[in-house]
Amino acid sequence: MKRFLSFLLTLTVVVTVLGACGTTDEKSSDSTIIIGIDDKFAPMGFRDEKNEITGFDIEFARAAVEHMGMEAKFQPIDWKMKESELSSGRIDLIWNGYTITDERKEKVLFTKPYLANAQVVMTLKDSSITSLKDLAGKEVGIQALSSALDALNAHPIHKEVKKTTEFPDNVLALTDLKTGRLDAVVIDKVVGEYYMNQDPNTFKILDESLAPEQYAVGVKKGNEELLEKLQAAIDKMSEDGTAAAISTKWFGEDKVLK
Repeated sequence: MKRFLSFLLTLTVVVTVLGACGTTDEKSSDSTIIIGIDDKFAPMGFRDEKNEITGFDIEFARAAVEHMGMEAKFQPIDWKMKESELSSGRIDLIWNGYTITDERKEKVLFTKPYLANAQVVMTLKDSSITSLKDLAGKEVGIQALSSALDALNAHPIHKEVKKTTEFPDNVLALTDLKTGRLDAVVIDKVVGEYYMNQDPNTFKILDESLAPEQYAVGVKKGNEELLEKLQAAIDKMSEDGTAAAISTKWFGEDKVLK
């Protein structure tokens, strides 16, 4: 009888502990927002010299999620599959220089835009390319399934470009530009300026831009509740100065749209 009672007592303790663990895991899961990013998209989201994820969007997203009383987890993804990752539920948000387009509006919900951008042409500093018309007969690099590709295709000059090569990310495209395998790269202005500042003797950006655009956060269709909570947090950050402080740190000025 004593052995039986001892067994029952042990079993009760084990069940209680497991139950408590289960409750903790569920609570942790419910309080975490998984954010899909391109970890080679400086200065928005990228890995630093310690291989840690950093950038404007990373800090902006983390602060917004904290304003929601939750925790942010950043998940590097194949940027070509971003909408699929979101619709499948593997990530909760797309947040990393994500441009609003009519095509994307059919797939995701968007917050209000928080940053203005443009698609520009980047080339080598000593290149003879000085305007968009000079892309005629040239080889151009671009990130696959990006708004940069849409911007180029929407401009008449794309019919005169000799060849357009798509890359998984901008880093690879700029590497080919630097080594002379490309004549130019179409890229987000904020990204191009970052790399030009890192290597001012190598690159230049044309004065003409292909298309103005705006960044926003992508939320899964049907999840209006998350969208409303996130937008409220972003609005609060604009009011309390958090957004301006993060922007000034990364861009030297407050570029966040109000």
